[in-house]
Amino acid sequence: MRRFRKNIIHNRIFNILFASTFLFVLLIGRLYWIQIKNYDSLKIQALKQRSKEVNLSPNRGIIYDRNLIPLTNKDRITTIFAFKNNIMSNEKLKSFIINNSTVDKENLDEYINFKGTIVDIPLKFNVEGINNSKDIFTADRILRYGEKNILSHVIGYINKSENKGEAGIEKAYDEILKNGENQSLYIELDEKKNIILGGEYTVNQKINSMEPNGVKLTVDYHIQKIVENILDSERKNGAVIVADVESGDIVAMASRPNFNQKDIDEYLDRDDMVLYNKAVQVAYPPGSLFKTVVLLTALEEDLSYVDKSFYCKGYEQINNVTIKCNNVDGHGHINLKEAFSKSCNSAFIQLGQELGSKKIIDMSKKLGFGEKINIGLLEEIEGNLPSGKELQGPSIGNISIGQGSIETTPLQITNMMMIVANKGIKKGMSIVDGITTKDGYMIKKFNRGNEDRIVSEKSCEIAQDYLLDVVLNGTARSLNLEEIGGAGGKTGSAQAVLNGREAIHGWFSGFYPAKNPKYVVTVLVEEGISGSKTAVPIFEKIIKEIYRISR
Repeated sequence: MRRFRKNIIHNRIFNILFASTFLFVLLIGRLYWIQIKNYDSLKIQALKQRSKEVNLSPNRGIIYDRNLIPLTNKDRITTIFAFKNNIMSNEKLKSFIINNSTVDKENLDEYINFKGTIVDIPLKFNVEGINNSKDIFTADRILRYGEKNILSHVIGYINKSENKGEAGIEKAYDEILKNGENQSLYIELDEKKNIILGGEYTVNQKINSMEPNGVKLTVDYHIQKIVENILDSERKNGAVIVADVESGDIVAMASRPNFNQKDIDEYLDRDDMVLYNKAVQVAYPPGSLFKTVVLLTALEEDLSYVDKSFYCKGYEQINNVTIKCNNVDGHGHINLKEAFSKSCNSAFIQLGQELGSKKIIDMSKKLGFGEKINIGLLEEIEGNLPSGKELQGPSIGNISIGQGSIETTPLQITNMMMIVANKGIKKGMSIVDGITTKDGYMIKKFNRGNEDRIVSEKSCEIAQDYLLDVVLNGTARSLNLEEIGGAGGKTGSAQAVLNGREAIHGWFSGFYPAKNPKYVVTVLVEEGISGSKTAVPIFEKIIKEIYRISR
């Protein structure tokens, strides 16, 4: 009996000790969680109650170039943070801001009123001797976009208030990019809402290192910079694309005029399509560049066309429609190679009449005209190819020389030239390499189209030879690249309506070097007089600069 009672007492003591130990362990665990593991989170919550939060970085993932050079979230700028009321009531502070920031005297009041309680004002240069005080606080802020707006039309822009992509890669990959890391600064305030010096606290809201958070492009930052610098120095509007022949990667894409991604509102009412990516979002008549399509149609129909001769009297009459040749005096007797090299309208209209509109349009579709290439940008359009009654009667004249209702994007022209440079193989072109982590580690590759033979190798070898002759003896003979490998290509001059008025756009699309091409470059110059005079010189400068940095 005593032993039984003794066992009961021992069991109770054991249970009490066990329960006490368990509760003690729970208490220790809870204290560990509060004071160590969850310390930062709780501190932030407490700090939020007595402070103001200031974002120091965009809450979006990074867009990289092919070499993992950041194209966003790269530049930093020292920024003043001050209370609106303090600025309005302190003339000395106002004067300091005007002298040292990007806001001038005329716009300061409007700028301040537009902001919230705390006004952020970027400094225009590093100012020595700025100390945090009860009136102002300074910190480095990470900018979403750089001052030069490199690759602006491809990257696109965001709606800042909603952190939402509105154009370009920002829009196409918004769901991925909007979950970026965020850095915030909490400025602690006293009871009178003055800044407590030393009471600031920077918080990094990190994400899982393997979460999809960034986008890697195929663009090469260095080549992109070359293209944009040349376009700006030439002061030309239009578009340029540089593509890698072997891979199908787009290594540069630029559209002009350019725009400031940080201030989109000022461009909304302009009529120069400044916010359009003219490389993919605007279609133009291709002009004589379309003669490449007619040439390939003829070669695929019968290789003996290379021996055919034409007679150019300076114009062609189709029913009651007269179409002039680029040589009003006429080229006289001319073979197919010479007709292509000298861009003879008469010869190609005669050739088009023999082939017929349907065969030419069918070849156009095989080469990717009239449909999207799908390189990863939602803004890309299909362009236009004539159909139905548009293929009948005298319309063959315009079709044969790339005029009338034919409209193509610079991207579609690049795709065609890529097929020729690859001897008839269509590559899966893209400007997006894939989705990455925040550190640039590839998670998912962009789904490109499969390689496909579109035109016979023999036809493309002949076409390449003709394109080389355009540079050696034809409309692009001013192109001077022989010392660095030569090039082939085709000029084009196309009549179009631009902003309600008649204009002539200049084209040149070609490959470099002449043997074993590495790059295809397409240049479109709006209101460019002719491809020979305006587009060819830009092509030459781009190639020479690419050669210089590649040595």
